[in-house]
Amino acid sequence: MTRTDYVDAAVLAHIHQLYGRQSHLIDEGSAREWAETFTADGEFCSPSYPAPVAGTDDLAAFAERFHAGAQAAGEVHRHVVTNLAVYRVDDDTLRVRAYLQIVATVRGGGSRLVRFTTIDDRVVRTGGEWRIARRVVSRDDS
Repeated sequence: MTRTDYVDAAVLAHIHQLYGRQSHLIDEGSAREWAETFTADGEFCSPSYPAPVAGTDDLAAFAERFHAGAQAAGEVHRHVVTNLAVYRVDDDTLRVRAYLQIVATVRGGGSRLVRFTTIDDRVVRTGGEWRIARRVVSRDDS
């Protein structure tokens, strides 16, 4: 991509806040709020799960299951997003690539890396806010 694809500091700051918020929301069990960081018809595609998930209600249910699974295992799960690369597609569309690690910590015990992935997102501006329209996850172990 060329230098004209880069975004300015204000957009970059908004995107960093979006990704930070997303991680905290899903890890804290705020499923509906996490789902609302996607567009209303937003899509989450990951080889870790049997099928893509789309739409606010299904995304919220997915996030609820993720958090409930961690709780049932007696673990705290953390999404750690790093190395964001943000590229402008047009005035209201961005491509964001990043590394995502999911770390599990047993309550009172040690931590382990659950998986290391790369995310490739299409992010759009709707109503003045940046939202994820489509997330594609690639696992390093597949």
